[in-house]
Amino acid sequence: MVTVNVGTLHYVLDHVYGAFMHRTKISPLFFSGGWGGSKLELLERMIKQLFPEVVGQNWPPTLVKPVWNTVWETKTACLREGVFRTPCDEQLLSALPPECHNARVAFLTPKFVPPQKMACVVHLAGTGDHTFERRLRLGGPLLKENIATMVLESPFYGQRRPMMQFGSKLLCVSDLLLLGRATIEEARGLLHWLDSEEGFGKMGVCGLSMGGVHAAMVGSLYPTPVATLPFLSPHSAVVAFCEGILQHATAWEALREDLAAQKAAMTLEEVRERMRNVLSLTDVTRFPIPKNPDAVIFVAATDDGYIPKHSVMELQKAWPGSEVRWVTGGHVSSFLLHNGEFRRAIVDGLNRLEWKESPS
Repeated sequence: MVTVNVGTLHYVLDHVYGAFMHRTKISPLFFSGGWGGSKLELLERMIKQLFPEVVGQNWPPTLVKPVWNTVWETKTACLREGVFRTPCDEQLLSALPPECHNARVAFLTPKFVPPQKMACVVHLAGTGDHTFERRLRLGGPLLKENIATMVLESPFYGQRRPMMQFGSKLLCVSDLLLLGRATIEEARGLLHWLDSEEGFGKMGVCGLSMGGVHAAMVGSLYPTPVATLPFLSPHSAVVAFCEGILQHATAWEALREDLAAQKAAMTLEEVRERMRNVLSLTDVTRFPIPKNPDAVIFVAATDDGYIPKHSVMELQKAWPGSEVRWVTGGHVSSFLLHNGEFRRAIVDGLNRLEWKESPS
């Protein structure tokens, strides 16, 4: 009888899925348009301003003002969709494609519960998550716990996808940094709206894969304690694009040619090193420790072909007091099979926060 290591099967599934999605000619590679020229230099400068050694830490979020319309409502719940102008400053706005200037958000709430007795979690998109549906399915069962779900459509995704972009394959390296920087601004603005305009008693932010990296950044940079819940997430985009399966989906030759056109002939190894340097700006361990690290719960997979274990442990080490929970599986299988564990982490993270004082 042949015994098969289940962990190895999960890991192999990730690689088979990755090979099908990224090594076939079904779609183009990431960053086929090169580095992004002067936009990349602008983004590098702007992201360095987020690190604690540069800022006094945590500039106030910009209040967003969504315009809502009701999609459906039942006796117990209501789903609305809203649109708001991205709160990015003029410099960032000029770098964003026009399709990204207006943000879309879905908001699923229980009815007849006062906001101060409710929590709300902002769900950020993972790579390839262009719609609201998957994240609404994740948050839906939490309505009975009086937890609302707010789902942000990422810049460069869904209706905000630039015309020249194919699917999730960002054209330039600068687009990845732009996507992250705009997502941070928008999510902070939504949390601020939930707090100051709606009066929610507790708040959180979560995301899967790339969305988890952004959730960690938002939780780190928000000025008051929020539950921070990164699922199946690396500590940095370096891991995804230089170590994990996505390195096979990256247009290294196009990136080398772009540098050569700038009079900088490089070997492919030197191009990879340049990518590591640029993407080190996405290293969450360089960001401030969140206000309440006890309310940070990472959920990681034991046999993840996209994210190695060392990456998850670096996050926990950087944020003492945070918790790591392990689910059995790979990146793809955990994404499909472990929604229950993700929901449990959301509930537990929120339970570690104090209820906000009701205004007298």
